[in-house]
Amino acid sequence: MSTQPSAGADPRHAIETVFRIESPRVVAGVTRIVRDLGIAEELAQDALVAALEQWPRDGVPDNPGAWLMATARHRAVDLIRRRDNYARKLAEIGRDLSETAPPEDPADPGDIDDDLLRLVFTTCHPVLSAEARTALTLRLLGGLSTPEIARAFLVPEATVAQRIVRAKRTLATKNIAFEVPYGPDREARLGSVLDVIYLIFNEGYAATAGDDWLRPALCEDALRLARVLSALMPKEPEVHGLAALLEFQASRTAARTGPRGEPVLLKDQNRSRWNRMLLARGIKALARADATGAPGPYVLQAAIAACHAHAYSYEETDWRAIATLYALLAARAPSPVVELNRAVAVSMSEGPAPALEIVDTLTDEPALNDYHLLPSVRGDLLARLGRTTEARTEFERAATLTRNERERELLLRRARQCGR
Repeated sequence: MSTQPSAGADPRHAIETVFRIESPRVVAGVTRIVRDLGIAEELAQDALVAALEQWPRDGVPDNPGAWLMATARHRAVDLIRRRDNYARKLAEIGRDLSETAPPEDPADPGDIDDDLLRLVFTTCHPVLSAEARTALTLRLLGGLSTPEIARAFLVPEATVAQRIVRAKRTLATKNIAFEVPYGPDREARLGSVLDVIYLIFNEGYAATAGDDWLRPALCEDALRLARVLSALMPKEPEVHGLAALLEFQASRTAARTGPRGEPVLLKDQNRSRWNRMLLARGIKALARADATGAPGPYVLQAAIAACHAHAYSYEETDWRAIATLYALLAARAPSPVVELNRAVAVSMSEGPAPALEIVDTLTDEPALNDYHLLPSVRGDLLARLGRTTEARTEFERAATLTRNERERELLLRRARQCGR
């Protein structure tokens, strides 16, 4: 055991911090035993309660994670032993738990990583809705509490709690296997995992609603998950592509808001405030992605972000390369949003007129009916063409569609500028 916490320290806070870091591995390890996410989370919480009782008195263990894992696993074994259907459970698990009770020493790191990877694929299973996958992932892999998730997405706590409970129930009732998929199913399932992590990051990077433009904590959670996943799946190029993309985007965080929290657009950002360490991490992650296979959607998006990272100024950006990469992305993963982004790159490489032609083909796209960035981009192109009255109308329409107060202020300001 380590020494006792100092008199002025708050051991509860320290213990809860350790638990947040270690809980995904604990839940994953216990789920392999009990085959039920809900029960596994309860047993992990029991281990936390035991730590809160014992560590302030006895001192923090030299390996807190191994202590929590061993405690939770022992309780899992005890739970199964107490069940009336113990024999059936033994047959289902396929081994004699009494002979394989977890040791006090740390489990093999490879086994822990395998369990963690199983947990990732389980929480992001396509049988769950996107909202449920996001909530469950943040709860079990991000270590966030229900109130923290609710605050992050500006929804009632009861809504988040219901999503988590229903997600666990769905996984149980549909007998979703606690496993890493292989074969043809793997690529589709991996896409679901990456999409969930990217959704979490984007909600922090450009909040869809509320008074704040950024929610850095969500970006940090998503970035942490992406890094964990890239370590667990080193041969998957799309995993490294997502990690690279998030590193690049996170590097700009400090420059994306002004003194009062107002949004600062890419062309107006002070690039000296971009985080060089994150940029370097992004470059390395992209290199790993390029070395492990053909580029997929996340690798291509990371390559686009790298073009911005390598430019010393907005004007020096290689917009032709970005437009080409967006064309490749549109061919690989076609979507109206990708086309809209390609139009922005075309406007910078060829001018606003050809870009407006692309945007005008998107105005009847049902998926973009309520997408505020469509009229925002169209307004910018019209303003650059000198059609200020039309541009003002587009910016005003975009302001009515966004649910983020900071973004609304920016769009209305641009509308007023068109009236001068």
